[in-house]
Amino acid sequence: MAAQPKPAKVEHKPIAPAKFAHAVLRTTRFKEMTEWYRTVLGAKIMYENQFLAFMTYDDEHHRIAIAAFPGIVERQPHSAGLDHLAYTYASVGDLVATYERLKAAGITPVVTINHGITTSMYYRDPDGNKVELQIDNYDNAAAMQEFFRTDAFAKNPIGVDFDPDDLARRYHAGEPVAELTRYDAEKGFNREALARLGQ
Repeated sequence: MAAQPKPAKVEHKPIAPAKFAHAVLRTTRFKEMTEWYRTVLGAKIMYENQFLAFMTYDDEHHRIAIAAFPGIVERQPHSAGLDHLAYTYASVGDLVATYERLKAAGITPVVTINHGITTSMYYRDPDGNKVELQIDNYDNAAAMQEFFRTDAFAKNPIGVDFDPDDLARRYHAGEPVAELTRYDAEKGFNREALARLGQ
């Protein structure tokens, strides 16, 4: 009888997800949360009932869902868990236009930060969750990943806060994007802004 071959040891390489699909937020403020995300993200509701809403802003069936299941209780301040959701815009012009649209609707960022790799505006939804609206400051992923290994990032891994109205003014005045998103790690980070970011 011939010897049976030993099965080869197969090492499977992990398969990464093709994309990030959606986030679901539990809430006790269903209508306020649904309206807030519709306004902020320019999302449309794909389905809604008394306690569930599925929304999208692109060709995905839903990007965010709001759920008001029975028995949900308020989260305590400073609880561990997800810190924020982040959404990237295609250009600084889109970010500025969104800032101005939301400001006119009474929705303003709690903190704004140039992180070096992104220029970001952080908002709070009606439940207090943070939502980051951002643009990439580099035009390719390799350059953005490399930024994490720079002295500038090691010196200041948080970023530099900025005035969003000043950013809008400079954008409308025609200042180059490279100047609008220029990162100066020497400026350090405003402690008051850091406290707002951590709240």
